Amino acid sequence: MRFWLRTEEMALEEMVQRLNAVSKHTDEIMHQDIVPLCAADIQDQLKKRFAYLSGGRGQDGSPVITFPDYPAFSEIPDKEFQNVMTYLTSIPSLQDAGIGFILVIDRRRDKWTSVKASVLRIAASFPANLQLVLVLRPTGFFQRTLSDIAFKFNRDDFKMKVPVIMLSSVPDLHGYIDKSQLTEDLGGTLDYCHSRWLCQRTAIESFALMVKQTAQMLQSFGTELAETELPNDVQSTSSVLCAHTEKKDKAKEDLRLALKEGHSVLESLGELQAEGSEPGVNQDQLDNQATVQRLLAQLNETEAAFDEFWAKHQQKLEQCLQLRHFEQGFREVKAILDAVCQKIATFTDIGNSLAHVEHLLRDLASFEEKSGVSVERARALSLDGEQLIENKHYAVDSIRPKCQELRHLCDQFSAEIVRRRGLLSKSLELHRRLETSLKWCDEGIYLLASQPVDKCQSQDGAEAALQEIEKFLETSAENKIQELNTIYKEYESILNQDLMEHVRKVFQKQASMEEVFHRRQASLKKLAARQTRPVQPVAPRPEALAKSPCPSPGIRRGSENSSSEGGALRRGPYRRAKSEISESRQGRGSAGEEEESLAILRRHVMSELLDTERAYVEELLCVLEGYAAEMDNPLMAHLLSTGLHNKKDVLFGNMEEIYHFHNRIFLRELENYIDCPELVGRCFLERMEDFQIYEKYCQNKPRSESLWRQCSDCPFFQECQRKLDHKLSLDSYLLKPVQRITKYQLLLKEMLKYSKNCEGAEDLQEALSSILGILKAVNDSMHLIAITGYDGNLGDLGKLLMQGSFSVWTDHKRGHTKVKELARFKPMQRHLFLHEKAVLFCKKREENGEGYEKAPSYSYKQSLNMAAVGITENVKGDAKKFEIWYNAREEVYIVQAPTPEIKAAWVNEIRKVLTSQLQACREASQHRALEQSQSLPLPAPTSTSPSRGNSRNLKKLEERKTDPLSLEGYVSSAPLPKPPEKGKGWSKTSHSLEAPEDDGGWSSAEEQVNSSDAEEDGGLGLKKLVPGKYTVVADHEKGGPDALVVRSGDVVELVQQGDEGLWYVRDPTTGKEGWVPASSLSVQLGPSGSAQCLSSSESSPGSAVLSNSSSCSEGGQAPFSDLQG
Repeated sequence: MRFWLRTEEMALEEMVQRLNAVSKHTDEIMHQDIVPLCAADIQDQLKKRFAYLSGGRGQDGSPVITFPDYPAFSEIPDKEFQNVMTYLTSIPSLQDAGIGFILVIDRRRDKWTSVKASVLRIAASFPANLQLVLVLRPTGFFQRTLSDIAFKFNRDDFKMKVPVIMLSSVPDLHGYIDKSQLTEDLGGTLDYCHSRWLCQRTAIESFALMVKQTAQMLQSFGTELAETELPNDVQSTSSVLCAHTEKKDKAKEDLRLALKEGHSVLESLGELQAEGSEPGVNQDQLDNQATVQRLLAQLNETEAAFDEFWAKHQQKLEQCLQLRHFEQGFREVKAILDAVCQKIATFTDIGNSLAHVEHLLRDLASFEEKSGVSVERARALSLDGEQLIENKHYAVDSIRPKCQELRHLCDQFSAEIVRRRGLLSKSLELHRRLETSLKWCDEGIYLLASQPVDKCQSQDGAEAALQEIEKFLETSAENKIQELNTIYKEYESILNQDLMEHVRKVFQKQASMEEVFHRRQASLKKLAARQTRPVQPVAPRPEALAKSPCPSPGIRRGSENSSSEGGALRRGPYRRAKSEISESRQGRGSAGEEEESLAILRRHVMSELLDTERAYVEELLCVLEGYAAEMDNPLMAHLLSTGLHNKKDVLFGNMEEIYHFHNRIFLRELENYIDCPELVGRCFLERMEDFQIYEKYCQNKPRSESLWRQCSDCPFFQECQRKLDHKLSLDSYLLKPVQRITKYQLLLKEMLKYSKNCEGAEDLQEALSSILGILKAVNDSMHLIAITGYDGNLGDLGKLLMQGSFSVWTDHKRGHTKVKELARFKPMQRHLFLHEKAVLFCKKREENGEGYEKAPSYSYKQSLNMAAVGITENVKGDAKKFEIWYNAREEVYIVQAPTPEIKAAWVNEIRKVLTSQLQACREASQHRALEQSQSLPLPAPTSTSPSRGNSRNLKKLEERKTDPLSLEGYVSSAPLPKPPEKGKGWSKTSHSLEAPEDDGGWSSAEEQVNSSDAEEDGGLGLKKLVPGKYTVVADHEKGGPDALVVRSGDVVELVQQGDEGLWYVRDPTTGKEGWVPASSLSVQLGPSGSAQCLSSSESSPGSAVLSNSSSCSEGGQAPFSDLQG
């Protein structure tokens, strides 16, 4: 680098010196170093032609300056005169100017006074050496005589350094200067044109200035290039190289234009012979041509100097660009290698199970394969650096250490990979031995648990069991760990505290299991040897098994995951043990043995839960690392189809969120319940809210499935599957979260089955119910997002409670009679969505396709506001039917469920919604009643029959702000009905059950005994009421003498239903009877089959009505059924 900088400085210094010489020579050629004046600067002054340099020479080569006859000579400003004199004297060469100038002053037409002033002015301000002054005096007789006399008397005034000669005529002038050196106006033959001379001088001086400026520009440009700080990145260096190249091209173009201008000027001066001058060509013209040629030579020198400098500078920039490319590649590769080394440094885990170690080995192999690309790139970059060194790059001192560092990092990575593989291989070997020992212990436990005690009572049974045990013990040599110290010494390089503890526990379990076997063996030997009297065989003591460590589920730690072969071996004995234990349970008389068997089964359920959970986490990790992460890998970008760009979130949904939840939280918490599997329900309950993330995943699954089918043949997926060595394609793994969330409820059912008498049974039951609730919510949300055509926001309808498909008949009162009758025989297939605030009717449409594309969609048809909905639970003739009616049965929908159970579930859920709305409405009514308790009484209605006219009267009452809970509003001007006769209670007047024409009117008692059966018949009918108890929901103190004073919360018995919304009731606590408004009573269950109905106290289009009656299409009276719940 230092050598290159010195070379660069030398090149710049050489170019600057050469260009400075060009500028200096140009000034010397043009005499700019002495008189910095140009023709262009005084062009207007030169055009006046009061003096000119014709190019003539005296006998000794003195330049001749002619002052022609110029009447306004005296009026020329001194500054202009001085500038012209200075400029004209600077044109001849220094050699000619050194001889001295000859001045020819033509004043033949002037006056003596003017001649005297001109000569004195010239003599006083001439800036150069003078050799001779020739004055052509005035030719007029008087002026000539006057000049002779005046010159004689004023000779002293004309004393100058050179002689002044007064000439009388032009021929006298020829005696001093040859005619060939004088212009025509002085009787000479010299060809001179002042305007042409002026143009030539301007052109020559312009060219000289261009040469000088070009040299200065190149000098400045070269300095700028040399002083430019080299950038530190590729982009900037490339930009600098391009910018400098553009500037160089522009400078070369300026040089070309300058050369063109010089040759043009030279051509305009004409071609001259190498020797002498031709007739008609003066010396100044020859000097001009020589000047231009010298300027052209200087311009060529300028170009040569710049070209040499540029060649070196360009080489420097190109090498700098090569260096920046190398440095950028070095930084990128080093960052990758550093990240690789840091990542491999984190691979400190040597595994805590066989499956875990196998997974770590696969990860290491995959990591080595992925990192191999970066390592090869580093080695290739190192070779590129060596090539730059061989090419004598100026930055050898910077390149060589980087090449060495790259080679060192590559070698270090390879060595670390080899070391890690060796450790994991040792760990794999150890875990295989531990797994073999655990399997052997488990099989031994299964063998003990599967031997029925009752069969061992006989000698043959005892001998058979003894043979099984002895045969199993013979396999101990090849399956169990022999010496603990030997294991510690052999695997010292990989043993950490956890693994040593694991080995110790396995060894202890092995010893405990052998101890149990020896005890059972000793017992069986005694039973087989002595059979003189019946002996009740004794099973192994529970404490013996309790002392032994738990089977593999209790020993394995961390993220242990048994292999598929191990899982298959465990599941087989597990099922066998389960069946044999169930068969032999009746023969066991000991509750401890039964509990021991259940504990074994619980441990195996827990083991399956943990094993499958670990496998699930590993599968998610494989998908995220092997597929999702690779979508962002630049090396795999060329394999991605355009349809997959920026679609990672669509394809994988929130799988990463699910993975982090299970890997960091749920799996670790599950492992805390290895020793107490019956309490695992608490783990599920604590994390139940976190399981809501599956709803988001399942909602995205249709989009993911659609994208997969569009791009499943993409080479990217095939390459990832090949690297992961998966037998199944990605879509199978994308289904894993859906399968996993459904697997939990099966495992919880199994665990609950074996834990019914345990401490955590209630938690298990609650966890099972919660998981089923999540599955239902997920399923419902999948259907909910398939609804199309609904304009509003489904979220405004409240929580989705139920959804399902039904057959629906419609029966609208305002429709045409034929249509109404026809509709009953043509059911519509509708999918109903029950929300807290509305029920939606949709038409199910099956889509073509496969997988999720075949999922149905739902076209929205209509919705019913739950605030105006009522139900009839039973429809005569079909136990699967019920009615949903709207706006006081203005619209009736007969709904047929697939099964009676589904119907019951829907009816119960709708009843809960309506009951909650009714309670809210009652609370609002009580609040309004308290606010209106001071309102004035109104006249009683004239009609005593609650017919259509009564409905209108009631509407007027509402309009007049009558308190619906005040009895005084009914009896202010009319007496109360007479109390019923003794023994004749429960006779009631007839009521119209048809909905009023105006739904906006207020109604209370009329709708409180609403019967869907009577309304269906469309006529008047009687309803038999059975005695029942009612709760008072509003205080009533005002009224006539027959009115009963009641308080909110009192319980009364119904005696008789009267007219105008008044009921005759009895207070069971005091025995008093009297009339109260029916709207102030709330229903309670009757003694038996009482007709009951729920409604809000103010029935309106927004009121909710719950009718628990039966409906019959043939007409007639049907009793109310009990209201349940």
